[in-house]
Amino acid sequence: MQMKIDSPWGISVYGAASVNATPDLVRLRIAVDRIEQTAGGAFGSAREGVAALRRTFREHGVPDTAVSSSQLGLRTEWEGYNASRKFLGYRCQADFSVTLTEMDTLEPLLVAAVEAGANRVDRVDFDVRDKPELRARARTEAVAAARRKAELYAEAAGVTLGAVLHIEDVDPEGPLASRYRSHAVDAPSGEGDLSPGQVTVQGAVLLGFALR
Repeated sequence: MQMKIDSPWGISVYGAASVNATPDLVRLRIAVDRIEQTAGGAFGSAREGVAALRRTFREHGVPDTAVSSSQLGLRTEWEGYNASRKFLGYRCQADFSVTLTEMDTLEPLLVAAVEAGANRVDRVDFDVRDKPELRARARTEAVAAARRKAELYAEAAGVTLGAVLHIEDVDPEGPLASRYRSHAVDAPSGEGDLSPGQVTVQGAVLLGFALR
């Protein structure tokens, strides 16, 4: 089957790159979850748990500014279905978001939070504070990767690259990138990509070149 290019204009290439960094920031999602027979009892029990948790944060050197305002929720809790459904009580939940910049305090804080009455540790997300700078570096390397790919194609086709005619920023995790992911052979990778203690920041770009 012969394919026809309706509007030939040059060459379009996708470039991707990733930069690994040691995390220096961690965000926690911790919750106090209480069930009591009355709504007031559930609120009171949750309030005591919240107070104990906040004291624990302060005792471990976490400033109040690093703890988000808790989100409070109350609902009825049931067990079973239809006629056999049994009322268990009122469930009150208070969620916290905590940001830590001292990585060695993470494990002791989690242990202390659970001992203080936290019922759930919903998320532990590692990150880096200088992510904008790392993202800029990844994007720069993505442009270089795309250019190398374009030069390879042009050399193989016996033509010369001309000016850049099109630059399109691509979300590395978005649907457009998934179309090209299998072709992103120029993206640097290494053993650190999947190793614990590494945060990967990605960049991707679509470049269009004229041909001479």
